[in-house]
Amino acid sequence: MPELPEVEVVRRGLTEHVVGRAVASVTVHHPRSVRRHLAGPADLAARLTGLRVESAERRGKFLWLTFDEPDTSLVVHLGMSGQMLVQPADAPLEKHAHIIAALDSGQQLRFIDQRTFGGWQLADLVEVDGTFVPDSAAHIARDPLDPLFDADKVVKALRTKQSEIKRVLLDQTVVSGIGNIYADEALWRAGIHGERVAAKLTRPVLHKLLAETHTVMSEALLAGGTSFDALYVNVNGQSGYFERSLNAYGREHEPCRRCGAPMIREKFMNRSSFSCPRCQPRPRS
Repeated sequence: MPELPEVEVVRRGLTEHVVGRAVASVTVHHPRSVRRHLAGPADLAARLTGLRVESAERRGKFLWLTFDEPDTSLVVHLGMSGQMLVQPADAPLEKHAHIIAALDSGQQLRFIDQRTFGGWQLADLVEVDGTFVPDSAAHIARDPLDPLFDADKVVKALRTKQSEIKRVLLDQTVVSGIGNIYADEALWRAGIHGERVAAKLTRPVLHKLLAETHTVMSEALLAGGTSFDALYVNVNGQSGYFERSLNAYGREHEPCRRCGAPMIREKFMNRSSFSCPRCQPRPRS
């Protein structure tokens, strides 16, 4: 699934090409893509038509648009294959274009989702810690790139967790935006094995880890995100390329770029974790 840098790339593209535009019409071609909007496709289309997009926002991996109608947002769930493409109205329709929003610019905002795990949903905005977010994202913590991210507060929360540090990093209610790829990258940079218990790590170590999550995701953002899957593209259909710079994820048997030891892969939460056995020693039983 896309992680914070990939979602931020899409958000910036929407800011450039969609913000300030009015929605002329909405057509839903696949009802599954609006299944989270319980009032149904016709209601979503009717409520969006005529609204002007005021901003494109993000918290962690959650993406939404706000409009000139107060307290209304369009939450975009990218799922595993969702794309938000801005296309000329006469461009050939993509095979899996499930929602089409015609804009007053003459372009179309197309939601394309081959695996149909994602979708659109209208949601009310609520205030959480001084910031307005969709009510469906009210439980999501701030992410390391959020200007109001409080590292001290997060470290305090981490030191209460008796779970593995990687498991806690993936908990979006503690710190958001970090997925499997960037968790492995940050842990490698910080020299921490993902199975270390969060509560047993010192405050300086945890602060270093959070700093590394900020660094690695900032670097990925500059590169346009990580693209292991041709389905991930930004609003112009361009793939990210940060995968070329990964130090841990996907590098099983390759030499560690810090010490030269062969990288290893281990099972973790039905996923794979990649680490260096020398730089990131496993915790003692």
